Amino acid sequence: MKMFKLVSASVLIAFSAAACSSETTTDTPAVSPSSSSVTSNIPKEVNLKIGLPGSYDITSKKIIDGFQAKYPNIKLQIEEAPWADFTTKIVTNIAGNNAPDIWFQENAVILGYGTRGVAENLEPYIKRDLKTEDYIESLLSAKTPDGKIYGIPHGVNPNALVYNKKIFQQNNVPFPTDNWTFQDMIDAAKKLTKDTDGDGKTDIYGFQTASSIAQGWIPWIKSTGGSALDAGMTKATFSDPKTVEGLTRWADTILKDKISPTREMQTNQNYFQSEKTAMTFLQYSGQVNLNKNKPDLDWDVVKVPIGFDGKRFVPTVVNQWLIYSKAKPEAKEAAWTFLKYYLSDEAQTFLSESGASLPVKKTALVALEKSSSKPANKQAFTKGVEEAGGTLDENPSWNQWRAAATPILNDILDGKKAPTDGAKEIQQKVQSVLDENK
Repeated sequence: MKMFKLVSASVLIAFSAAACSSETTTDTPAVSPSSSSVTSNIPKEVNLKIGLPGSYDITSKKIIDGFQAKYPNIKLQIEEAPWADFTTKIVTNIAGNNAPDIWFQENAVILGYGTRGVAENLEPYIKRDLKTEDYIESLLSAKTPDGKIYGIPHGVNPNALVYNKKIFQQNNVPFPTDNWTFQDMIDAAKKLTKDTDGDGKTDIYGFQTASSIAQGWIPWIKSTGGSALDAGMTKATFSDPKTVEGLTRWADTILKDKISPTREMQTNQNYFQSEKTAMTFLQYSGQVNLNKNKPDLDWDVVKVPIGFDGKRFVPTVVNQWLIYSKAKPEAKEAAWTFLKYYLSDEAQTFLSESGASLPVKKTALVALEKSSSKPANKQAFTKGVEEAGGTLDENPSWNQWRAAATPILNDILDGKKAPTDGAKEIQQKVQSVLDENK
């Protein structure tokens, strides 16, 4: 499996130099790694301020309540807010040095916090207290090239290929398998794309092509061996012929093969939930709404297909918990105690039950695979991320360079720009952002 590079979501956050330039990261835990017990080094009573972006819709209240019951000496102060409100407010809090002791955000943002000295380096804590072999590799998805680890996964959200069983059966097309290739997917999608009423317009599409990064263009450029950035995350690679090939194949699903509705058509309709498309890429958390909104829909998933280059790549989004580097030493230890509980069998089971994301504890994943809720083939997610999970070519300026690239990527998907020309333009804009953020 490829080492994770650091992940993300889609909120654009700008940091001012005044807010962050004076911050410094503490690389050593407040308690010596030789200490036999963390809790014994926490004062009899300590306050811990926890920030919850997205409120309990994203973080299971069972985890918070379970921790409080287990550690009554750690008094919790919960700060919850809708995601957008929280991510805006936290920048001000950091500048005023009154941020929560622990909170979570997108991985790209966490990486930026690490370079600015806002996030505590958790590598010494992990080395001291965890057996990393008990977890999947995603545990260390916030590890930087110099060995520092700025976050602990709040959960992982890999992709899989979701398919409508009824549409396949009605057209006598065999169901997808975990051994499918991208070409297999395209070939089946062509067979499943139908004008069912004879009016000359497509009624059922074989595949729904997304314009977003995780379900859209990243899996396609990775399928041809391309990438957005080089391995060092400092050079744009959009003009690489392999990346251009991936962008071309991505756009061809709409413009040439016509197996997908256009980006504009998708604006006001969920084609898969409406049973108007046979397949699409689904992030793990998406199964919650799918089961809620369409409980009778007959569907399942398989692993993201093997790419044209013979390799599988599973785009994976990971939000990260961080410990504020300027928190008091006793608060840092309390925060780490919370993270150790978060990684325990009990809390990882609560996380698994929420459906918001996959746990990273191997025992919790095994239990999840045996559960009876849809999808039946949960190993498409669990084994997919274990085999080929990778993040979205992120670095500290991920939000900025992605914002610069998105309008041009949309033009490529809409047929307004040829992939070769669009890739050249993206290359220049993204490299400019990278150079400005060295």
